Amino acid sequence: MPDIVIAFFALGLLAGLIKSDLKVPKATYETLSILLMLTLGLKGGMALHGETANLAISELLSVIALGFIIPLSLYPLLRKLIQLPQKEAISIAAHYGSVSAGTFAVVMTMVDQSQWPLRPETTLYLVLLELPAIIIMLWLHRYLQAKVAGDSKHSSAGSVLHEALTSRGVVLLCGGVIIGWIYGTSGMAPLTPMLLGGFKTLLALFLLEMGISTAKVCFPIPYKQWRLLVFAAVIPFVLAWAGIGLGVLLDLPSGSILVLAGLSASASYIAAPAAIKAAIPDANIGLAMLASLGITFPINVLIGLPIYQMWIEQILS
Repeated sequence: MPDIVIAFFALGLLAGLIKSDLKVPKATYETLSILLMLTLGLKGGMALHGETANLAISELLSVIALGFIIPLSLYPLLRKLIQLPQKEAISIAAHYGSVSAGTFAVVMTMVDQSQWPLRPETTLYLVLLELPAIIIMLWLHRYLQAKVAGDSKHSSAGSVLHEALTSRGVVLLCGGVIIGWIYGTSGMAPLTPMLLGGFKTLLALFLLEMGISTAKVCFPIPYKQWRLLVFAAVIPFVLAWAGIGLGVLLDLPSGSILVLAGLSASASYIAAPAAIKAAIPDANIGLAMLASLGITFPINVLIGLPIYQMWIEQILS
C-alpha cells in the first residue's frame, strides 16, 4: 500500500478535478515549502555530522556531472523530436535536468519506510542535481543569443551562477545542511519534535497543494501539445535508469540508488521556473509546468517510484 502522504496528493488532485473550492492559501503554501526544504537540509546535515571525513568526492562529482549531462542530452531531443522552439526547449531541458524537492521528500520517506541503507551524503544529491541544469541551460541561452547578436559580453555565466546560487531553495537546503552538520543530533534536539517529527505532516499538506495545482495545469488536457505530453509521461522511466546506472556504477547502497533514480526521473517545478522566468521572460513557463508538475510529478509519485524500487531490488538481488 502506498505511503499515507500519497493519499493527500490524490485528495488534492480529486478536489481540483471536481472543481472544489478547496485551496491552500498562498502564504501557507510558501511557509510549507520553506519548512520542507529547510527540514530536508537539516536532516541531511545531521546525517553528515561526524561523517565528513568519509565523503566520497568522486561520488559527488559524478552526481554533479549527471546534472549537466541530462539537460544537454534532452535539449536536442526537445528541439528535433518534440519540435519545440529554442527558448521552450532550453526551458524544459532545464526543468528536467533540475530536480523536484517534492519527489525527493517522497522518495526519502519510501527509503525510511523500506529501511533501505543510505550513504550520509545522499541528501546532498538534491542540491548537486538542482544547480547544474539551471546554470548550463541559462548559459546556453545567453550564448546562443549572444552568438546571434554577435555579442560575446552577455554570454558570461557569472550572473546566471549568482541567480542559481542565491535562489530560495538553494539557500534553505544548503543552510539547513550546514546547520545540521554543525549541530548534529544533540544540538538539533530542541527543534527535532516540531521540524523532524512533523516532517510527514508538512509533506502531506505540501502534496495536497501539489495535487490541486496539478489539476489546474492539466485540465482541460491541451491535446495540441501531445508530443510534449508523451515526452513528460515517458521520459521519467528513461531518466530513472540514468540514476540507477550511476548508482550501481558507484556501488551505492540500495537506498541511495533509489533516491538518485527518483531525482534523475523528476523535474523541477519550484527552482527552475523562478530562474527561467527571470532569465528568459518570453519563454512559455506554462508548457514547462504542464510537463513537470502536470504529468511527470504525479507519474513519479503515484507510479514511477514503486517501479524504480522494484527495478533496483531485481538488479541487486
